[in-house]
Amino acid sequence: MGSKLTPINKLLVCARRFAPGGRGRIFAPMNPAALLDFLQELARHNERDWFQDHKATYDHLRRDFEQSVASWLRALAAADPALASLDPKKCIFRIYRDVRFSKVKVPYKTHFSAYFAPGGKHGDAPGRYVQIGPNGQTLVAGGLYEPTKEQLTAIRQEIDYAAEGLHAVIAAPEARQLFPNGLAGEQLKKMPPGYEATHEEAGWLRHKSFLLSHNLPDADVRRLTPAAFEAHILAALRALGPFCGWLTDATSQE
Repeated sequence: MGSKLTPINKLLVCARRFAPGGRGRIFAPMNPAALLDFLQELARHNERDWFQDHKATYDHLRRDFEQSVASWLRALAAADPALASLDPKKCIFRIYRDVRFSKVKVPYKTHFSAYFAPGGKHGDAPGRYVQIGPNGQTLVAGGLYEPTKEQLTAIRQEIDYAAEGLHAVIAAPEARQLFPNGLAGEQLKKMPPGYEATHEEAGWLRHKSFLLSHNLPDADVRRLTPAAFEAHILAALRALGPFCGWLTDATSQE
């Protein structure tokens, strides 16, 4: 007779499944509820003294987040070789805010975040973004937030000439389930030069950024087990692949 798995053995099996370093390397999945708790307290005490007093907790949560990012990146790179050369740690944004030109002088962000794109988080390629934070900050989004002038021109041309490709991407069942609000992003009030207001894709042509976004309420983040949360985030990141691919093709055509 085969022996049943004890609770601790079940945890180890689950940890192996999400381990970023290969067979035999074991870690517990990130605890999103614990991360929300810490960031909620940070939002209440956003000052250097409090942060230094709780630096050990931050360091522990940061390491867990790094392991999750590595796991997500490895899974994404299996389908998108352009991501294979990325260093997971360099995909992650710092928690320290740049307050030099900001009227808000609090020193720390109240979320953890990472960006997966060819060329890294400071490049201009279409990419996928994950953010975890309290008060409705948790989301997975992808596309182009600030396209270059050349990228914007190329995307609008593709929408003008062959919008059916983008329609197919956004209308796919998985996209409709995870990104029900469709194409998001800042828009012009008027049509861009060269396009008529009567154009059948006028709404998309006015876009200045091109994004799909999946938001996760705090209650859902806390309800999901650590393993289920990581799987949910990965599913949303993977679902952004066709959209990022369409943007890449649109901006790469000569």
